[in-house]
Amino acid sequence: LTAEPVYDANNPNSNYSLLGGFLGSAVNFHAADGSGYEFLGDMVETLDKANAQVAARMVGPFTKWRKYDASRQAMMKAQLERLLAVKGLSANTYELVSKSLE
Repeated sequence: LTAEPVYDANNPNSNYSLLGGFLGSAVNFHAADGSGYEFLGDMVETLDKANAQVAARMVGPFTKWRKYDASRQAMMKAQLERLLAVKGLSANTYELVSKSLE
C-alpha cells in the first residue's frame, strides 16, 4: 500500500490511515513470523525522520509487548531495541521506546 499513488508519506493523515488499519488487523500486525512488527519498526524509523510526532504515536502498539506470548514478546522487544539503536532518533520517539524497555 505504501507504493500506491494515494499514499503520501509526508501527510500525517495518510500515515494514520495506513498504519491504523494495519495495526487493527491482528492477523497482519501479530503475524507469527514477526513481519508485522518489522513493518511497523521500519515505518517508525522512516517516519521519525520526516514527522517525529507521527512516528512517536506509532510506537504505541510496541509499548504493550509484555502482554503477548513469549515469541511475540521477543519479536516486539527486538524491534524496540532496533529503534533504540537508530542514530538521530527524535526525542519523543526515543523516550517512548526507551521507557517501553525499562
